[in-house]
Amino acid sequence: MSTTATAADTILALDLGKYKSVACVSYSALDHRFTRLATSRDELSRLIDKHRPAVVLIEACLLAGWVCDLCGQLGVVCRVANTASEAWKFKHLKRKTDRDDALRLAEIYRLGKFPAVTIPAKEVRERRALIETRQKLVGRRVALQNRIRAVFVGQGMAAPRGARAWTHLGLAGMAAHARPLADCGPDELWRGRLHLALAELAHVQGLLAQADHKLDELARSDAGTRLLQTIPGVGPRTAEAVTAFLPRPELFRTTKQVSAYGGFVPRQYQSTDTDHKGRITKRGPRTLRKLLVECAWVMLRYNAWARAVYGRRTHGGKTRKKQAIVALARKLLVRCWAMLRDGTVWRAEAIPAAAAAT
Repeated sequence: MSTTATAADTILALDLGKYKSVACVSYSALDHRFTRLATSRDELSRLIDKHRPAVVLIEACLLAGWVCDLCGQLGVVCRVANTASEAWKFKHLKRKTDRDDALRLAEIYRLGKFPAVTIPAKEVRERRALIETRQKLVGRRVALQNRIRAVFVGQGMAAPRGARAWTHLGLAGMAAHARPLADCGPDELWRGRLHLALAELAHVQGLLAQADHKLDELARSDAGTRLLQTIPGVGPRTAEAVTAFLPRPELFRTTKQVSAYGGFVPRQYQSTDTDHKGRITKRGPRTLRKLLVECAWVMLRYNAWARAVYGRRTHGGKTRKKQAIVALARKLLVRCWAMLRDGTVWRAEAIPAAAAAT
């Protein structure tokens, strides 16, 4: 270490990799040392104990959660860079290496331009991961249902339609056409494929039931989820997603910040006399945005406020339906944030007579 450097000046910047990571120990703006280490808790603990830096810098990634937890246990400040921010976009680079990435973290931090993001607690991260796992299981179930339909259509038979087709009675009717693959002749392999698809569907439905049971258990003990379910048309899956992705509503000061976090604000390009706004940015948690849009469609049946907002956006017509639903989903997110922030139950706005008639 430099003779003039102190622990208060030392910065440890890490370019994290799945197996190997590169560390840049920055003692000053001109004094940097690099080392390569295995991406493990033991190796990182030894590196931090050796240098005792004032701050540890990392990029937002899959590994950021446990690295932040480890730094907290060791009593070291950890800052996580938002790689989606404008300050993190570099164009026309002649070279990009792991060393360059680690050094860039330290240099941007010393310039005071570090785009930091907040890493939620481990309990919140685990709940988010379970919600996203459930969404993947739902997608897998839909894919299997489509495969089963394709088998029937390919044989000139009526494809299963509607929710009743996937009840216990409907699945039993489909299973009557299925046969184990080993018992199928060369001209009846479709029966074997149907048997495999039905078996896989039953397995996925079992896994989905386990995820739903655990999420329901967590929802019953979460005051925020119960609070959001007072909104007509909002069920436990949407309520728990909003609560999980907005665990600290006080971090947002304005509705614009909440909308931007959900990815519901339009892209903007402004230059001199040009001011163009395009489609929404779609930044932020995709699972939250997806569930809010799905919930917005359902709310049209049960929520008069939602129907009024939708009617104002479509002007009572049949155009711009998707844009109106996205706008409704953004408004729903903002209202959920306000409810969590203030701890108040759903309170519908007064609906103008013209909007109610529409």
